[in-house]
Amino acid sequence: MLRFLTAGESHGPAMVGIIEGLPAGLKIDEEKINFDLMRRQKSYGRGYRMKKIEKDMVEIVGGLRNGITIGAPLALQIKNKDWEIRKKRKSRVKTIPRPGHADLAGTIKYRFADIQDVIERASARETAMRTAIGAVAKILLAKFGVDIISHVIRIGRAKVSRQLPKFDEIKREVAKSPVYCAVPQVSKKMCLEIDRAKKIGDTVGGVFEVVAINLPVGLGSYVHYDRKLEGKLALAIMSIPSVKAVEFGDGIRNAFRYGSKVHDEIIIKSNELTHRTNRAGGIEGGVTNGEPIILRGFAKPISSLKEPLKSVDIRGGKRTCAPYVRSDVCVVPAAGVIGEAMTAWVLAEAFMEKFGGDSMDEIKMNFENYNSFRMSF
Repeated sequence: MLRFLTAGESHGPAMVGIIEGLPAGLKIDEEKINFDLMRRQKSYGRGYRMKKIEKDMVEIVGGLRNGITIGAPLALQIKNKDWEIRKKRKSRVKTIPRPGHADLAGTIKYRFADIQDVIERASARETAMRTAIGAVAKILLAKFGVDIISHVIRIGRAKVSRQLPKFDEIKREVAKSPVYCAVPQVSKKMCLEIDRAKKIGDTVGGVFEVVAINLPVGLGSYVHYDRKLEGKLALAIMSIPSVKAVEFGDGIRNAFRYGSKVHDEIIIKSNELTHRTNRAGGIEGGVTNGEPIILRGFAKPISSLKEPLKSVDIRGGKRTCAPYVRSDVCVVPAAGVIGEAMTAWVLAEAFMEKFGGDSMDEIKMNFENYNSFRMSF
C-alpha cells in the first residue's frame, strides 16, 4: 500500500515528506522532480516569493541507494529560503482574519491567539512537497507507459472553447505557454486577464484540466464505495488550496442532457472493445475503462487582496479591513501542476493495489500477466 505524509510550515526551515510503500528497484531521477517543482513556481501570475526567493530543489535523504529505491520509506526535503530571510525578524502577532482563508476557522478550532499559527500550515506552500511526491508517482507510472499532463482551460473570462488538440500536442504547447494553456491565442488572453486583475489589486481564478493516458482497464473498484476512483481523485483534487469544484469528463454538461447523449457507446476497434466517445472521462462505476482519464479542477481566486475585504479584529472585535499578505494574482497554472501530481499519486495507489509487489520485477510480472488477457474479436 502506498501512502505519504508531509510536514513543515510555510516559513519554517523546510517542507518534508515521507513516502511509504514504494517497491524496490525503482530508479528515481531527481531532475524530473525538480522540473515539476519549477513548473509549479514559474507560471504567469505568481508572486514575489515564488519568482524571486524560492528556488525549490528536492533533496532525497533516505530510502535510496545509488539512486534506486530499496523498499524502505523514501524521505524528501525542500528547504525554504524564505526561512533564512524571516528568522532574524521579530514576528508581529496577527489578529485580523482574511475572508476566504482558513484564518478564522483555524484560529477558533485550535484556540490560537495569533493567526500566523494557522497561516503557517494552511498556506499552499505545503503543496510544494505534494508536487515532489506526485512526481515520484509519475516516475513509477511511466515505467508502465502511463503519462499525465495538466493544462489550463480558463482564467477569468478567457477560456478554451474549441476542441483541444491531442495529448502530445497539449504537452508541446503547454511547455511554451506562460499560463500552461494548449491554445496560443487563448494563452495571450489569459495573461491579459491576470494583468487586469493585478492592475486593480484583485485576484483571478479559473479551471485546469488533467489528462492521464495509457491506463489499464480495472483500476479502482465498483465493489467498495470508498475505493471508487472518482471519489479518491475528487478528494485529492479538492484538497488543493483554492479548488472548490471538480468535474470528470463531461460531468457537468451531462447533468442536463438525455442519457442517449451522455453514455459512451461500446464498439470494436482493431479487434478489441473500446468506446466511440469519452464523455465519462475514462472512469465508469469507479473503475478505469481504458479511455484517457479527464478531470477538471475549478480554482477560486486566492484570498489575499491588495484592495482587502471587510473583516473583524479577533482581539477586541473592532471592524476593520483584512490585511494584505504578499501573494500571487493567479494560481490556476500552478494548481494544475499540483492537480497533475495528486492525480498521479491516486493512480499510483490504485496501480499498486492492483499489481503491487515488493519489487519492480514482481510488479512488472503481475502487470504483464494481467495484460496477457485480451477480449478479442
